[in-house]
Amino acid sequence: MDYNDGSGAGALIAWLVLAPLLFLFAIAGYIIASWFLMKIFDKAGVQGRWRAWVPVYNTLIFVKLGDLNPWWLLVLWGGGIVLGWVPVLGSLIGIAAFLYTLMAAWRVGLKLQKEAVWLILYFFLAIVWLGINAFDRSRWNTAIPAAPWAGNFLADKTVWSGVPPQVPAGGYPANPATAPGYGAPAGYQPPAGYTPPPAPPAGYSAPPAPPAGYTPPPAAPASPVPTPAAPAEPPAATQPPVTPPAAPEAPPAAEPPTSEPPAPEAPKP
Repeated sequence: MDYNDGSGAGALIAWLVLAPLLFLFAIAGYIIASWFLMKIFDKAGVQGRWRAWVPVYNTLIFVKLGDLNPWWLLVLWGGGIVLGWVPVLGSLIGIAAFLYTLMAAWRVGLKLQKEAVWLILYFFLAIVWLGINAFDRSRWNTAIPAAPWAGNFLADKTVWSGVPPQVPAGGYPANPATAPGYGAPAGYQPPAGYTPPPAPPAGYSAPPAPPAGYTPPPAAPASPVPTPAAPAEPPAATQPPVTPPAAPEAPPAAEPPTSEPPAPEAPKP
């Protein structure tokens, strides 16, 4: 008798529903991570944004920017695929590949002014770590101490077109796109009208370095610059005194009338 209660059919239906959703989440996660890598590659001077969107290749470039040989990561991935059927060995190879990228993230973080404590965030949420380094105000800096593995087989000594080499660790040149004083990257053309600085004359030698323990004499104090005196304000213009108008003369007083009769006129001869 068949006692099938339909659990197998239910599991199949659930898988058919969840599989497309998981696939869409994986595609969305890859697009976001590639976008973040593209921004980090721009800071590092990597030429060609398309490199951040190529699977496997973008991670190899990330490891290369972390001063690690990218071919060893490819070997670990290949070993994990080939020996994945071995339970313990396959898991160990997978862990080794993740730790390899963790070492690269440590070096990339140092070049983006991030301390080693930031690796905790990368360990649990690598995509958040990528997003912070992609969009913060940090700038790529190769003037940091060489990696501890600079002289052994883990050091990156490969040369890939479009991917600038990093700090002078293990004998390879510094990043010409971000470290001043080194040669220009391949294909670089100076702007029109640019004149390089003249070379030093023949026989010129730089002045010798001061002996050990030499202390330069203190600089003479700068003499204060006298402050010019403010110009004196001109005296206010004096106004001429105002002469009041002369008072009008009083009219002559009228003679008072007299009561005496007028004198008789003298007779005419």
